[in-house]
Parts: sequence; C-alpha cells; structure tokens
Amino acid sequence: MNIMNTGKWLIVLGVAGTIGVLVLISFLFWPKVGVTSTKSVLAGQSLHVYFTDPVRGNVDASQFYVTKNKEKTPAKLAYGNGKTSLQVGELQPGNYTLHVPANSFGIWKRAANQALSFTVLESVQPITSIKEIENFFERVKPQGRSEIMEESSSEDKASGSGVDHSQTNQQVAGVDEADTVKTDGDFLYDVLNGDGLMITDIRNPNEMVRASKTDFTDGFYANQLYVDQDKVVVIGGQNLDAPTSNMDMKITEDRIMPMQQLSVIRVYDVTDRTNPKLIRETGAEGYVIGTRKIGQFVYMVTNNQPFLWYDHPTPAEDQLLPTVYDSATNQQAQPLALDKISILPGAMEPSYSIITTLDIESGERSGVDTKAYLGSGEQLYMSADHLYLTSTNYQDNQQSTSEVFKFSLEKTHVHFLQTAQLRGTILNQFSMDEHNGYFRTVTTEGNLWDERNKAKNHLFILDENMKQVGSVENLAVNERIYSARFLGDKAYMVTFRETDPLFVMDVADPTNPKVLGELKIPGFSNYLHPLDEGHLIGFGYETIAKKNPQGGAPIIQTGGMKISVFDVTDFANPKETASEIIGGQGTYSSVQHDHHALFIHPTRNLFGFPISVYEQSQRENILDLQSTGAMIYEITAERGIVQTADLTKPMTNDYMDWETEIQRLVYSGNSLYTISVNEINSYTLDQFTPLDTLERVIH
Repeated sequence: MNIMNTGKWLIVLGVAGTIGVLVLISFLFWPKVGVTSTKSVLAGQSLHVYFTDPVRGNVDASQFYVTKNKEKTPAKLAYGNGKTSLQVGELQPGNYTLHVPANSFGIWKRAANQALSFTVLESVQPITSIKEIENFFERVKPQGRSEIMEESSSEDKASGSGVDHSQTNQQVAGVDEADTVKTDGDFLYDVLNGDGLMITDIRNPNEMVRASKTDFTDGFYANQLYVDQDKVVVIGGQNLDAPTSNMDMKITEDRIMPMQQLSVIRVYDVTDRTNPKLIRETGAEGYVIGTRKIGQFVYMVTNNQPFLWYDHPTPAEDQLLPTVYDSATNQQAQPLALDKISILPGAMEPSYSIITTLDIESGERSGVDTKAYLGSGEQLYMSADHLYLTSTNYQDNQQSTSEVFKFSLEKTHVHFLQTAQLRGTILNQFSMDEHNGYFRTVTTEGNLWDERNKAKNHLFILDENMKQVGSVENLAVNERIYSARFLGDKAYMVTFRETDPLFVMDVADPTNPKVLGELKIPGFSNYLHPLDEGHLIGFGYETIAKKNPQGGAPIIQTGGMKISVFDVTDFANPKETASEIIGGQGTYSSVQHDHHALFIHPTRNLFGFPISVYEQSQRENILDLQSTGAMIYEITAERGIVQTADLTKPMTNDYMDWETEIQRLVYSGNSLYTISVNEINSYTLDQFTPLDTLERVIH
C-alpha cells in the first residue's frame, strides 16, 4: 500500500513539475508586450507611452503609477487609442519612473519593461559637459527605420506678380526654396552637373552666350542654389575623413572606415557674371535635410549621425561633437562648442539636427549662427516666422509616432520653442502648414499589410504652444497618404490603395475641423497644386485593376502619368472635371517627387514638366522607352487640360541618357528655355518655335 501511495505521489509530483516547467517556459518565451516611450518631455506636455497590445479591459489607468526618488507622486494618467497608449501628465520638472502593473495585458502576456525612467524638463538648455552627450548616446540606439529625407526639393506662390520670368515653385509666400536652376530674367544660374556653377546670358534668346563656369576643384559638389541680385548662394557638400583619433586600432583595423560629409553654404559675388568671386563659406557636418531663404538669411538643416562603434567603451570626444566650419573665423573645420548643443525632448535617435543660418550680406564678417540639437530630423517645414522639424519614433516596428519640433526665427538666431508628439508619420513638407498661429498636419498611422495594425489617416491641429486643439481621425482605413495640401481654411488629402479618395476638409475652426466631401476615382496624385480658389491640379498616375488569379482583391498596377483637374467649389461634392493620361506603365516625370520641376507661367496658364514616355512593348512584360524631353499644357477651369507643346524627342535606345534629359524649364519675357546637363534650348512662347541651342559641355 505504501509503495502504491508513494507511486501516486511520484506521479502527482511529476505532473506538477511538468506543469511548472511548462509554465516557466511559457513565461520566459511567450511573446512580450512592448512598452516604449521617449526618455524626456517638456513640462506642461504629457509623456506618451505605447503598448504593442492593448491593456486588459478591467485594468484602470490609475493602476499605473509614477515614482520620484522611489516615492509615489501624483500624476494625471489616461488611456488613448484603444488602450494601446497611456498619457502621463501634470508633473513638475524632475526625474521619474513609470511602473506598469503586473498582468496588465493578461495572464499569458507580460510587459517587456515593468518600469520606464523619464525626465520632465523645465526648458531646453545648452549642455554643460561632454558627459551629457555620452549619456545620451548610451541610452538611445539606432532604430534602423528612420529615413533622412533630403527635400526634393500654405499658399503656393510659384511665380510672383510683377516679374516676367520664372520663379521656383515654392510652398510658402516669402520663403524661397533652393533649386538646381534659377533665373533673374537676364541670366540662367545652374549647378546641374554638380562640379561647377554655370552662368548663361539669355538676354538675347536667339544667341545665348555662356557667361562663365566656376569649377569646384576642391572636392566640393553642389546640388542646389539661390539667386539674390548680385549674389549666388550655392549649397553642396564635401567629404570629411571619419574621426579616427584616440581609437583603439585593434577594434578598427579590420573595418572599412566610412566617410562623413560637411554640408556647405558658399556665397559668390556675381556683380561681374563673367567672373564670380567666392566671398564667404560656412558649413556643418552631416547631410542636408532642407534649406530655405527669407530675405538675406539662408537656413540650412543637416542631419549628422556620429560614427560610433557601439562595442567601443569610450568614444573619443571628437567622435561625439559635430564639426562646423566658417571661413570668417577659421580656415579649418572645428568641433562645435558645447554651449551650442542641446538635447531635444523626446529624442530617440542617436544623431544631431544642425541648424546653420547665414546672413549673405555679412560679407567676410560674422553673420552666421550654428546650433546642434541631439535628436534626428527628417522633414522640414518653414513659415515666415517658424521652422518645424519632424522625427519618426518607431515602437517595436509596429506603431509609429512623429515628434514635431518648433523653432522661432529671428534673423540668424533660431530658438527652440516647443514640441508635440502625434500618432503616425508625416509624409513631406506639404503635409504640414502654419496658418493664423496654428500648426496643421496630416499623418498616416499603421501598416497597409498588417490586419492587427491597419493603416489609418489623421488630421491634427495644434495651437501656438503645440497643444492639440482639434483633429479628424481614422480616415481612409487601409490606405495611406500620397499627397496633401493646405490652402487657407481648407485642407486637401489624397490617400490610395485601390482608388484615389480626395478628401476636402474644413479647417477654418481649428477646434472643430471636419470632412466636407470625398471623391473616389481610379489612380492617385503624388502632388497637388492650386489652380485657383476653387480648383486643384493633381499630378500622379493612372491605375489599372487586374483580376487576381489567386482570387480576392484585384491586383492594382500603375499605368501612365495622369494629370487631373479637381473642382472643389462645392466642398461637399468635389469632382474631377478633366484628366490627361500620358504614355503607359513606366512613364515618369520628376514632378512626381520634386515640385521644383514644375514649370509655371501664371499669366498664360501654362504648366510644364520634364518627362520620359514609356509604352508597353509587344514583347511580354517589356516596357519600351518611346521619347524623352518635356511637355507643356494650358490648364484652366474653363477649358480643362490642353497640350500646347510636345518638346520630347523619339528615343532609339532602351535607356535614358541623363546628360541629355531636360531637367528644368524656365521662361523669361516671351521666350522658353529647356535646360539639360549638355545643352540649353530656347523657344518662342507663342508657337514654341526653336530659336537657339547652346552646347554646355566645354571640350
């Protein structure tokens, strides 16, 4: 009997042990719920904490708690977004820890982090020691998905009144944007080839003359410029050796050291167009996110991620500080002073956003200010009074939020003001706008291909203190934003997955924005341009729905380039009143991603762009390049879209020659000019009759 009882107990113990082991294994290896947040927040702002799974229904927000110096402290706690986020607010400046209660996500799920440390900052101040930078890089890690976008490059002011020549298509009146080609009506200025500044005399369109070419012989490569009377501002870059001092050779001897770039602003005096003179040069380490020019002040924003080996215990100081250069003070690049560096609240990327401002009228004197902010910048929007930078924070590759940083502008001085965190990602500069002191933006949250985290789109409006005052949320589920435009009291947004919904939104009352109308048509627009107060032009692609051989949703393929005219005079009932399809699948124009490529003649209602036209070959799955060049259309609300000039040439090769492709179109007086790397052609604007060809290659 005892033997039998002993056997039973052994069986019971064995089963219990097995269950215990299984429970332990489940506990250790069951998928964890990600809990993420930024490491700092400004006083008056809420800390946003994100969960990859929603909190259980019976867990109240008050069950989370905050401690300071290991003692509980009062805080305002509230759920958001279906209990997948938590807002923590009403805390005074200091260091805190948020505690996540056990079983918040169910018996079989546990939080990856039960406690999150964060800091509430009274204000953003310059750092005082290199140790603060070291601590920053220690606590943040590369997220791996943040894209640094150099601009392809709100009321559109493409060509100002009172001038009879092209002006760069820009987003905000009075805020100039750089381009590869500019004109003042008498001369063309360009850096198309990158290796020099070319100036062409176009005062006689029948006999154009090369005025000068200034070669860059020191490794400088230009990619954009501004023109201001007798000054030309060139933006470009030069490679710098990656910092190697004080590094352990045993760690780096088998590594290929990368190269970092110094982004540079060069100012040339072109009083004598035949002999430009370099009068000032300044720059900052990193790659250009974007530039703007207001009057005599040029603003350049660069992103710099230091070359840090994360397995190296003690990075050298010159690895941690960004390098800057100013010809007025020193002929060598120098590390930026500590009192010019601050840490942005909410920063989660191990990189710098560097803002360089230059007064181009300062000559060889000072007139430059450079500040660096720890925290990544991706998109740039700028009004006449403020600069906005965005940064995307990814949470466990599922959710994403956007940090928007607001800065004030006072000549060469840029000051950080405030920040806001928004759900979703911001597509580009046209997804942002400032109007009557309010910041407006549209975002896409979620993933097109993830049923657990479906894509959805939002409009947010924030006041001058970056506090959200209004929103329209969860628009166009399972679609993403392809283009947007804010025009006064109205906002327009194009989303796409199978059809092209154009949303018309009333944003006149910042606290109560609303959708007024929606139009669904095949295709989508990558860029929206105002035609007049009641009409928009969309540049994008036609789409074709094909039967899915596997069943289910149809397969959507892009077709030819599409131009659309949208009538939005009846806000509740937007209509596509005209459209034009150019070429077939593969047809491409740079205007699809670069609004500066759009040629505009406002008084003649002409719109043009470079283009390469493809058609489907008789050979299966082969696209044939038919022609390349430029096309110009008259676009009006009354007549729709009428082609006025086809300046393309038939192609005999199956590939494009970049040096012969038209890059820009400009006009001056009654003449049109097309510019490629190799040549400039002039035409009459009345009949587009060829006038002259100037070979640009110097043999």
